[in-house]
Amino acid sequence: MTRLSGLIALGIAASGLAGCSATRPGPEPHAQAPVAVTTAPVAAVDLTERVEAGGIVAARESALVSSRIVATILTVAVRAGDRVRAGDVLVTLDARDIGANARQASAGALAAEQTLAQARTGQAAAEADQRLAAAWHQRITTLHARKAATDQERDEAEARLAGATARVNGVRAGIDAAGATLVAARAAEGSAATTASFAVLRAPFAGVVSERLTDPGNLASPGISLLRLESLGAREVRVRVDEARAAHVRAGDRVRVLVDTGGEAAAADHGVDGVVREVSRTVAADPQAFTVTVALPATAAPPIGGFARVRFAGAARRGLAVPASAIRRHGQVTSVFVARDGIARLRLVHAGPVGPHGVEVLAGLDAGEAVVVSPPVRLQDGAPIHAAASRPGAAS
Repeated sequence: MTRLSGLIALGIAASGLAGCSATRPGPEPHAQAPVAVTTAPVAAVDLTERVEAGGIVAARESALVSSRIVATILTVAVRAGDRVRAGDVLVTLDARDIGANARQASAGALAAEQTLAQARTGQAAAEADQRLAAAWHQRITTLHARKAATDQERDEAEARLAGATARVNGVRAGIDAAGATLVAARAAEGSAATTASFAVLRAPFAGVVSERLTDPGNLASPGISLLRLESLGAREVRVRVDEARAAHVRAGDRVRVLVDTGGEAAAADHGVDGVVREVSRTVAADPQAFTVTVALPATAAPPIGGFARVRFAGAARRGLAVPASAIRRHGQVTSVFVARDGIARLRLVHAGPVGPHGVEVLAGLDAGEAVVVSPPVRLQDGAPIHAAASRPGAAS
């Protein structure tokens, strides 16, 4: 508005100078023929406030690679900027003590297997003795019923059968214990092998190493990041929007994203259409802000970490709009011709953004006034005109 006031003051000064020059003696001007022009009314339309927020371009997937064990770093196989595939080795840790534990667990599992095999062999022998004792007991019982065996022989047969049965039950209990020991030993072996695998850190997905945060010789421990890995797929932009404006943002909305290409000028920014993927309250010092995540199309691959501006549609409001062809621009000066009483009057205006209804006029015009659409080059301020109203949709 300050700039507009200055421009209006310049216009008034120029008009004053023109008026002074008109008082000087000179030849009588010839009557000027009216210029045929087309006019359109200044329309009061429903507009949508545009909300713009800046954010950082990020990968859809990002991971901070860290260790799950405490160990000395032996090698770091990548540097910042290197591309990796899923499963590639990134960091190797010194895990000799973990390897010894794994070997010890494997030996324990082998010993448990042998104990179980020995117990099963003893079970076969005990069951064979039980069958022999049962047959002997049956024979002595039959003879005793015929008075051909003494009571002592019968008692001995019963004791022999009871002892064989007890040995079988004991062997079976030993087999169950050996089986449980084997299960525990195998679990310990698996746990040790899993822990040993933590000594080699691999890429969880295909991507590029954006940061290398350690070197060989350092001590790795859980919670300390060693590398940052970014995926090579689609990009997204995360911006913060205050609570009042975030109320108009919904997941699935299509928005315009201007990505800073880092070129010579801001005009070199490239605009792409994005889709709001998520709206969530930010975890930051400002509890009234929301984090809006905008997914970029797969064809757009701006550099990770670059700056981008996202334009959202805000609250609805009333405004004035004129066809874009009615606007005249001379450097920083924006003007239109207003048709009044058959005369074209040059009017300085403050033009806003271009929308579906034309160019928004923030200051300098009133609703209902007629502006000249596509003014001829020879048209000047104060020139007589013959105006014809434009057809709807004929001018833009």
